[in-house]
Formats: sequence, structure tokens, C-alpha cells
Amino acid sequence: MEIIEGGVTAAKGFQAASAAAGIKYQGRADMALVYSEKPCKTAGTFTTNVVKAAPVKWDKAVVESGIKSHAVIVNSGIANACTGEEGMKYCRETAEEAAKLFGIDAEGVLVGSTGVIGMQLPMERVKAGISVLASSKKGGTVSGTDAARAIMTTDTRKKEAAVRLEIGGKTVTIGGMAKGSGMIHPNMCTMLAFITTDAKISKKALQAALSADVEDTYNMISVDGDTSTNDTVLLLANGEAGNKKIRVNTPEYFLFKEALHCVNEKLAKMMAGDGEGATALFEVKVKGAATKKQAKTLAKSVVCSNLTKAAIAGHDANWGRILCAMGYSGAEFDPEKVDLYFESAAGKLKIIENGTATDYSEEKATEILSQPEVTAIADIKQGQEEATAWGCDLTHGYIDINADYRS
Repeated sequence: MEIIEGGVTAAKGFQAASAAAGIKYQGRADMALVYSEKPCKTAGTFTTNVVKAAPVKWDKAVVESGIKSHAVIVNSGIANACTGEEGMKYCRETAEEAAKLFGIDAEGVLVGSTGVIGMQLPMERVKAGISVLASSKKGGTVSGTDAARAIMTTDTRKKEAAVRLEIGGKTVTIGGMAKGSGMIHPNMCTMLAFITTDAKISKKALQAALSADVEDTYNMISVDGDTSTNDTVLLLANGEAGNKKIRVNTPEYFLFKEALHCVNEKLAKMMAGDGEGATALFEVKVKGAATKKQAKTLAKSVVCSNLTKAAIAGHDANWGRILCAMGYSGAEFDPEKVDLYFESAAGKLKIIENGTATDYSEEKATEILSQPEVTAIADIKQGQEEATAWGCDLTHGYIDINADYRS
């Protein structure tokens, strides 16, 4: 497997475009298109929030119907959430406008929205934006990157990833783009991720690979503990690679799944590290667990701890906050057996051994915690399982952004 440049247009047969429709933002692109000339099998995972945005309901119905899709239309600025029947009507109008301009079936057009909850979409602007997308769509890295920038809200940077691998003697590519900075929490978040592949794969295998991998990637990130109304991951496969069809639980399936994991993990980490107001990506690894569930529960609890996140922001090796978060996680472990390390580009330092502080250097700990990517490693010495969660530090910037987000 090779990590390559690009995102949603890296795979064969995919095009993208962006448009400045003025939906909420002025002077920047706020609509994006992902398009395949050949119809795609689709898979998706969606928010667990009981309050689901109209695009989530629309896309879930499309994915579950088995209808193939040519296009995804995404807007930023307005979430089309808590908008009632009118919001669903606007999803249909978006799909129908795209269908008319692209000459495709409206029932298979996927839609995505992100931004302020409760506002209605200005459909005349949306339709004008779709027209621009239709006339400017093209392949290549630049168009994919433009689309990735267009779906940003409070994100500070675009998020793309792509890999290439050999399956059955054919070159298969998987690429994707994502957005997410706030309202990010395990069980999906105000995150949108759109993954494309030219692999020939059964719909069952496509959905199985995505559903399984989300548990170890997007569901292991947290910025602020809020699970959004809009989070969506869509995976589109057009079969252009020409490989023999991949089916569930075959060697080819596991190769595909490994490559998909690489793309999803990269995008998930980008979102966690770009949390609103964040200055550092905070990674938590739990090792030596008796079960995978135990490891995940402990890692998530630490990465979600506001006190721990604030300590990371202050470059303070306040390891008691980490043990405390592990203790209230609900997972059973022996705190008197825990070893804890901090690690970054500045080095690795054992902070506690068997639940008690070592004679570590506070100055070295501060140096390690001052890097843009910081890892806490907890070894609980109960078994061979491990898990990793990702988050970010908690700074005053998070409040600055969210205190007046609607304005």
C-alpha cells in the first residue's frame, strides 16, 4: 500500500468542483461536488443523535435503497437540521436540480450540509451553486482540494487522504475528504467524510468494511463531547479499477479494508487535531488491556476529559487527571499496576510506574507536551489488547469560536 497525494479525485473516474454560492459565507467557496461518470455502489454510516438533520435522513434512505449514485452535493454554512418538512423538501430539490443538470437519477443523488442548526437553506443560491458545480467539474488533484476547502466551517485547514494498492493484479485507489472541527465526539460528530474508490466490490462488502472501520477511526475521536445532528460518512465505489469483484471475508476484502482504514484514520486524526481553538493533537493509547472494549473505553474517557485537555493546553504533566478519567470510565482495572508515559517529537518520558509517580523531570515533561502532537500511553498490564483515541487540547479559543458561532 502506498500513500499518495490527493483526496476524492485520486481514484479513477471521479471528478470534483467547488462554488461560492453565498449560502452563509461571503468571498469563499461554500458548495462542493463529488461526481463519478459511472454509477457507484454506496455505503454510509450516520449520526447516532436522535435529532437527525434532513440530509442524514435523505442519504440513509439512498444508501439503504441500493440505488446507485453518481453525485454528492455538499454545502457549508447551514446544516439543514431541525428544519422540518421544508428541510426534506430542500434535499429533494437539491437532488432534482443536480439530476437535471447532470442527466442522472435524482433518487441516487446524495446530499450533505454542515453549519448552523435551525436555519433554512436559501434554495435559489443553492441551485445557482449547483449550476456552477455542473459547469466546472473536473478530475485532478486541484479540483479535489478545492472541494475539500469548500466544505470547511470552523476548520482551519482542508482534510484529504489517499492510498493506492494492488488487488488481484489491478491498481486500486481509495481517496477521501472530510470536515470537522467542533461538535466532535465518538459515535460520529459534526463531521462529514466522503470516500471514493475505483475498486470493484460488492455492496455488502463495501458497507461491511466501512461500518467496521468507523468503530476504530471516526468513533475514536472527540473534540468537545457533543455528538452532532449531521455527521455522515459516505463511501462510493465505481468499479473503474477493473479488479475481480471483492466479496466479504476474502483476502482481497481484508486488503481493501486495511487501505480504507489508512484513509479513515488519517482523516479522523486531521479532524481531532484541528479541533476548534486547538493547538495540539492529543492521542491516547491504552495497552495491556484484557479486551478491546476495555481499551477503547479507557482511551475514550481520557481523550474526552476536559481537565486533561486543559492540562495538555498548559503543557502541564498533570497525570492525576488521566488516572481520574480512567477511573470513572466504567472499565475495571487496577490503578496500582498502571504505567503512564508522555511521548512526542521531543522524546518519551515515563511519568508513573505501578500507579505511582516516577522521579521524572518536569522541564522535560513540559518540553514533550509543548509539541503539536502529544501522546499519552497507559499500560494497564492485564492482557494483549490495545486501542487508540484522538482528541485535542482545550483552549480559550474554543470558547471564543463557540460563544458567537451563529454571528
